[in-house]
Amino acid sequence: MTWSLEDGKPIFLQIAERIENDIIEGHIREGEQIPSTNQFAAFYQINPATAAKGIHRLVDEGILYKKRGIGMFVAEGAREKLLEKRRQQFYEKYVLGLLQEAAKLGFSKEDIIAMIQRSGPENERGNG
Repeated sequence: MTWSLEDGKPIFLQIAERIENDIIEGHIREGEQIPSTNQFAAFYQINPATAAKGIHRLVDEGILYKKRGIGMFVAEGAREKLLEKRRQQFYEKYVLGLLQEAAKLGFSKEDIIAMIQRSGPENERGNG
């Protein structure tokens, strides 16, 4: 896990997204403890309240839960919730935008599918 902050996006959102990514990628599993607010604050040299805001965002979404006196843990089903959330975001951000732009340019859905198939993963590996 290598974590660094980006410019232009609120730090608390970046922390929440990093935790989400680590859960999705399997670096942090359901039932495992995440770093504490103070650990995030020390690592990023930020105010602990900022780190807590990112963590509490995930608690509100049911991704994390608190064990009093111990810390924050990944909830059961968190990975699947996050995958569904990200799939919906992907659709809204990329697919709908792609289809709108394609319509402006006169491409059909079949044209788009052909373009995707032409540039698929098998071609990126040099097998196509």
